[in-house]
Amino acid sequence: MTDQRFWPPRSFAALPAEYSDYDSARVVILPVPYDATASGWGGAREGPAAIIEASANMELYDIGINREPHLVGIHTLPDMAVHAGGPEATVGRIEEVVGELLDGGKFVVALGGEHTVAVGAVRAHARRTPGLSVLALDAHADLRDSYMDTPYSHACTLRRVMESAPVVQVGLRSAQREEHDLIRERGLAFHSPQEYRAAGPESIAAQLSDEVYVTIDLDVFDPSQVAAVGTPEPGGLLWDEVSELLETAARQRRIVGFDVTELAPALGPRANAQLAAKLTYRLIGLALRE
Repeated sequence: MTDQRFWPPRSFAALPAEYSDYDSARVVILPVPYDATASGWGGAREGPAAIIEASANMELYDIGINREPHLVGIHTLPDMAVHAGGPEATVGRIEEVVGELLDGGKFVVALGGEHTVAVGAVRAHARRTPGLSVLALDAHADLRDSYMDTPYSHACTLRRVMESAPVVQVGLRSAQREEHDLIRERGLAFHSPQEYRAAGPESIAAQLSDEVYVTIDLDVFDPSQVAAVGTPEPGGLLWDEVSELLETAARQRRIVGFDVTELAPALGPRANAQLAAKLTYRLIGLALRE
C-alpha cells in the first residue's frame, strides 16, 4: 500500500516516484555514513540520514534562486557500506561507486560522513573530466600528509585531493604550522573568510577551471550558523556568503558534482541539518540550472 495515506519512502526531499525513479533521475544522492578517522567530536556518520530526513521538510520551490531543482529528478541510493579494510579501502569503494554512477550519466551528490568522502569522489570525477578543478569550502587546511597513522584521515583530505586536481579553498581559519608553510611555499589558493570578503566571489570563480567539483565541509560556516560539526572554528562564513559564492561559481563555470560533509547532528540543533539539506538542494539547482 503506497497511496497518499502513507509517508513516502525515505529519500531526499521525499519526492514521489515521478521525480525519484533511478532510471529517469538526473541526480543521484549517495549517502556515505563514515567517520572512522574523526579526530574531534564524532557523529558525522549520522549526517547523511539527518540531512535526508530534514530534506523532507523543504519547500520544493527555492525562492532564493527561483527554481525547482527536483524537476530534474533526484534518486536516493541506500547507504554505502563502509569497507572493513580501513580508510584507504573505503576511499577506493567511494571512487568505484561514484565512477559507476558517472559512467551511467548521473550527476552525483555524496553526503558524508567525514570529509574523507571527498577524496574518492574527486578521484572518480578527475579520471573522467580532464582539467577538473576543485572548489573546497572548509575551515581547515586538511593538508597533512598523514595523521593518526593514515594518509586517508579527514585531516589529509585536501592533500589527497590535490593529487587529482588543483584546489581553490575558501574559509580557511585553522592550520598546523607545517600546513601554513606549505600553502605559502606552493602559493596555494587557500583563502580565509577575510580574504574572500575582500576579493569577492567573482575573484574566486576566476581561479577555477571550466569544470569544477565542489566539496563542502560544513565547518566552513560560522558556528552561529552550523554548530553540529566535529571541529568547529570561530569566524566562519554566513549562509548568504556561501550561497553567493556557489551561485557565482555555477554561473561562470560548470559544476560537475559535489559533496556535503561533516554534519554531526547530535552536536547541534536540528536547524543545522535543515541548513545542510537546503544547501544540497540549492546547489543541485545551481549546477543543473539549464
